[in-house]
Amino acid sequence: MTDTADKLDYSKTLYLPETEFPMRAGLPQKEPEMAAKWKEMGLYKKLRASAAGREKFVLHDGPPYANGNIHIGHALNKVLKDVITRSFQMRGYDSNYVPGWDCHGLPIEWKIEEKYREKGKDKNEVPVNEFRRECREFAQGWIDIQSDEFRRLGIEGDFDNPYTTMAFHAEARIAGELLKIAKSGQLYRGSKPIMWSVVERTALAEAEVEYAEVESDTIWVKFPVVRVVEPGVALEKGEAFRQAVIAQNAEGGILGDLQGSFVVIWTTTPWTIPGNRAIAYSPRVQYALYEVTAAENDFGPRPGEKLIFAEKLAEDSFKKAKVEYKKLRDVAADELAKLLCMHPLRQVGGGYEFPVPLLSGDHVTDDAGTGFVHTAPSHGREDFEAWTDNARALEALGIDTKIPFPVDDAGFYTEDAPGFGPSAEGGAARVLDDNGKKGDANKRVMDALIKANNLFARGRIKHEYPHSWRSKKPVIFRNTPQWFVYMDKELGDGTTLRTRALSAIDQTRFVPAGGQNRLRAMIEQRPDWVLSRQRAWGVPICVFADVDGNVLQDDAVNARILEAFEAEGADAWFAEGAKDRFLGNGHDGDRWQMVTDILDVWFDSGSTHTFTLEDRPDLKWPADVYLEGSDQHRGWFHSSLLESCATRGRAPYNAVVTHGFTMAEDGRKMSKSLGNQVFPQDVMNQSGADILRLWVMNTDYWEDQRLGKTIIQTNIDSYRKIRNTVRWMLGTLAHDHGDEIAYADLPELERLMLHRLSELDQLVRKGYDEFDFKRIVRSLSDFANVELSAFYFDIRKDALYCDAPSSLKRRSALYVIRKLFDCLVLWFAPMMPFTTEEAWLSRDPNAVSVHLEQFPEIPADWSNDAVAEKWRKVRTVRRAVTGALEVERKEKRIGSSLEAAPVVHVADPELLAALGDLDFAEICITSDISVVGDEGPADAFRLDDGTKVAVEPKLAEGTKCARSWKITSDVGSDPDYPDVSARDAAALKELAALGRLG
Repeated sequence: MTDTADKLDYSKTLYLPETEFPMRAGLPQKEPEMAAKWKEMGLYKKLRASAAGREKFVLHDGPPYANGNIHIGHALNKVLKDVITRSFQMRGYDSNYVPGWDCHGLPIEWKIEEKYREKGKDKNEVPVNEFRRECREFAQGWIDIQSDEFRRLGIEGDFDNPYTTMAFHAEARIAGELLKIAKSGQLYRGSKPIMWSVVERTALAEAEVEYAEVESDTIWVKFPVVRVVEPGVALEKGEAFRQAVIAQNAEGGILGDLQGSFVVIWTTTPWTIPGNRAIAYSPRVQYALYEVTAAENDFGPRPGEKLIFAEKLAEDSFKKAKVEYKKLRDVAADELAKLLCMHPLRQVGGGYEFPVPLLSGDHVTDDAGTGFVHTAPSHGREDFEAWTDNARALEALGIDTKIPFPVDDAGFYTEDAPGFGPSAEGGAARVLDDNGKKGDANKRVMDALIKANNLFARGRIKHEYPHSWRSKKPVIFRNTPQWFVYMDKELGDGTTLRTRALSAIDQTRFVPAGGQNRLRAMIEQRPDWVLSRQRAWGVPICVFADVDGNVLQDDAVNARILEAFEAEGADAWFAEGAKDRFLGNGHDGDRWQMVTDILDVWFDSGSTHTFTLEDRPDLKWPADVYLEGSDQHRGWFHSSLLESCATRGRAPYNAVVTHGFTMAEDGRKMSKSLGNQVFPQDVMNQSGADILRLWVMNTDYWEDQRLGKTIIQTNIDSYRKIRNTVRWMLGTLAHDHGDEIAYADLPELERLMLHRLSELDQLVRKGYDEFDFKRIVRSLSDFANVELSAFYFDIRKDALYCDAPSSLKRRSALYVIRKLFDCLVLWFAPMMPFTTEEAWLSRDPNAVSVHLEQFPEIPADWSNDAVAEKWRKVRTVRRAVTGALEVERKEKRIGSSLEAAPVVHVADPELLAALGDLDFAEICITSDISVVGDEGPADAFRLDDGTKVAVEPKLAEGTKCARSWKITSDVGSDPDYPDVSARDAAALKELAALGRLG
């Protein structure tokens, strides 16, 4: 055999890793091919078939808007959803993901209008259903594009049968939900100040508004004090009131030193002054009466005038007016409560003869302004509430509490703004024009106030102001007739929509937990739900109403509407003859008019649970979880909660998970102008979808995240380490014959690895349950890099490569690596679907897909705390040895750890006992080692952590084995293989007997 030995290439006798799983992933090329394969093989249907009969887990998809390519926020959102649904699918559930799209509303309508404007067409000249058809086609085009982009991300779901809010069945169900609310008495027509886009001619929801800095006119306005009122005593009207004011003032003493004084307000919206009906003050603010002693400006306060201000704000206000002043006395809140003022535009002409009362308001502070708040109930929510909250008391005084409509949909004043409306000299003033630019309203109002000698001061101020998120133009608050849902009307069971929603919030799980308080605060404070929008594309408010706003209640009419919508879509409402078709012969067509307003798109998306969760047999109601960005506390989470509580009395979800927003790498907001946007398409084309998905998994997605080139590279590096670990296991398992080794026969090191798998199994399952993906991926990555590659694999490579085929140690290691591979690949599969599919099929080409597998069931006896505790001590000693050997390598006294035979001094009895029955040289990857139970010499290597271990580095004695490279004294002990150790010679003989040497 000596001649044979001379001819052997020992490297070919080793069980070295063999695999076609490449080190370079090539994800940008492989992933699209794999996604196409999944589509072709019908993976989605196979998943459904494999899960038939299991308990359902449903994540209901919040619908993205169908109007553009996906951005990084979409990618983050969809990856999180995909990981959740895949993880539950692989843990014994039927976890079906049905994607959906929001299709109605202003953004799509605006795009079609832009197309019309480019062609010189007028939207109003096009038949409404023709316009709606173009909107539908536009939305469908983007649904198709986004579907492909989501699939490229590795998202698996029912893309062949998604839900869309524009599907005929969906439109019928949305209309049906509205009719339920109408029938229950929760729907009413009213008027309130709402945010209105002059540019787009429509009401806007809070979710459709963003804030931007603007520079505005700001004015201080004097309201003449004219009367003291007594509670419960009605005021005279018209000329009688004017004469009573004159008489009371003539009497003297009643107004006292407040006679002839002014209450001064401050506002950044001069154009709202014609809508003023009251002044708000606060009992918590200290007020005082001041007298002007000198004045510099040509207009404004004159010497001798007396004015009331919040004491804290008087000095700044007088400086603004460039006057000198003196304080006369404090003014108590109960004095203010009795005052009536004259409207500051009363001298301009007819229409402002009404008295202006002072009302106590919680919203009033002395942080800025004058301490008095100009109250125009037509133009602000707080103003509206202050006015309506005091309506009964004001009516008892004989004050007309009707709220005017001073501004129309185009931003022009109406006749409810006397002196500025259509009949005024110069025509109607305008607040904003069609392009969102400031009109002449502010100037004309300020000129009128100067003429009336009621402008105290004026200036300019920069502040945040609401803008339409679509047109990017300012909005205004204006009182308009709209359709609302009551928040506080008793619903016949002792509840209101508000109390139902608050109760539902208490019963919902929120991740992170802070989302609960955020949504609760919004529900507690929100006004009635405005449902109507003045648009063309969407589901109409399909009710008939009379002139007083009463809604026709007729089940037969409703049934005809819903039947038509189901067959033809909501276009049926706008078709010729629709009124007669739906109303029938039983109702007076002159009394009942069709409402043509469109439903708020948030009502559409808030109703998706009905036609998706309830109507699809492959889903269930309520959903287990809703997941969206944190902005959806005021959006989809909010509207879904209200719609479901209004119609079903509870939330349509059991849990709400929120994610933050993606910022640039430097923490700034991503924007086109800054050039710091990261597009998911670019990341996938350059690095791969699994890299993008790994970034999502590694990030604290509950908060705002960052993304840029450096962060992407960090995730590429992390991915490579994971991939290389998987690759090594695949290569090693090429020599695995599937031997099953009884737990009792396993070496202790293998038992330790199985114990770690049992611990990780609990961590992984808990992490997926808690949507804590970062904890999972970091734990698995650390395990792969630190405990496997740098510890277990490193130790076992010698046995795996060099031991004989029959070696129990080698076969045990292969058995454990097989388990490690299965666990790691399956646990990572929801996160990195492409890479794990490639690895799984590399291991078993006959497998269908890793995604049809279940997470491994870990035997209970793998958990072994005693082994874990022992090996914690072993690794403590090993760290000291590897530390010492690293110093030797740096000093070039050794090249490989196999050249060493250190002496290890262990003074800690517990550590020493842990090493008793181990081949510690194998554990430390040295050719030999000596363990001594003492303190060791002073110059020995020691760790800085106080561990009672000292290491004396020494060189191994003997001859280097030509096959395993260990330095031993038994090299040449077998004459047939004179240049290898006894262990390697025995292995070679076994290989020869099996015919595997050549």
